[in-house]
Order: sequence, then C-alpha cells, then structure tokens
Amino acid sequence: MAAKDATAEKPAGPSLVVQLAVLAALTAGAIGAGWVAASMIAVPQTQASGEVTPERATETRTGEMSNGVGIVHIDPITTNMGTPVDMWIRLELSLVFSGEPDLAMAELIHQDLLAYMRTVKVQQIQGASGFQHLKSDLAERADIRSEGVVRDVLIRTMLVE
Repeated sequence: MAAKDATAEKPAGPSLVVQLAVLAALTAGAIGAGWVAASMIAVPQTQASGEVTPERATETRTGEMSNGVGIVHIDPITTNMGTPVDMWIRLELSLVFSGEPDLAMAELIHQDLLAYMRTVKVQQIQGASGFQHLKSDLAERADIRSEGVVRDVLIRTMLVE
C-alpha cells in the first residue's frame, strides 16, 4: 500500500504562464470597465468649471452700483451644520464686487459658501468673536474663489436653529 501512495503523483495545476495570462486579461477587463463607467458618470468639463445657466444666474438679484462698487444679493443659504447634524443655519449674504458685478461668479461663490457652511460647527460661531471669525472666513473664501474681485461679504441675516 505504501508503494502505491508513494508513486501516486499530485494532479498538475495550470502552469505559471497560464495563470499570468488570466491575471493580465482580468486586469485589462477591470481597467476597461472602470474607464467605461467613469466616462458614463463623469460631469462634463463645462459644468465642472462652474458654467452657470442663465436661468439660475437671473435669480440672483443685483443691487445698486455706486462709486465703482457693485453689490449682489445671493440666494439664501440654508443647510445643516457639521456638528451637531440636526442643527440648521440660514444665511442671507451680499457680495461686494470691485467694479461691475459678475452674476456667474456670484453663483460659484454661493455654491462654495454653501459647501463651507456644511463643515462649520456650532461651537465655532458662538459669540461675537465666533461671528467675526465666520464673517472673515466667508470673505476669505469669496476672495479666493473670485481671485480678488469680491471685496467683502456682508451678512444680512443669520438664523441658527
């Protein structure tokens, strides 16, 4: 019996070359499927760069322009805050432009400020100093987004619930 067991060979598996070929084919298939899926769900570059539709831009109200300064009243921002998530904030803001206001840029800034407000914690805006920090943060984000065209952000109303 022992002689029979010793002479029995193990069944031969696929060779190393076949395994590498299967691995390469599966990898190529996964890369191709990923490329197809990404091209189907990708946002067109014109939308990603911040092109605003005319219908949306006309909703933004332009204030008066005097002394080379234009004011744009952007749509109210209503969102939940970062912590606690059941806390909501509503901001009505105005953007002070140097020169002629740009409604498309105002809409981009509106979206950026909305995204920022979702990360703010209630503890950050408590008290007078918290309000001042919030105002300076909003003004800084608007300045960066507009590349210096927006001078200031005016907080018209702020409601935290």
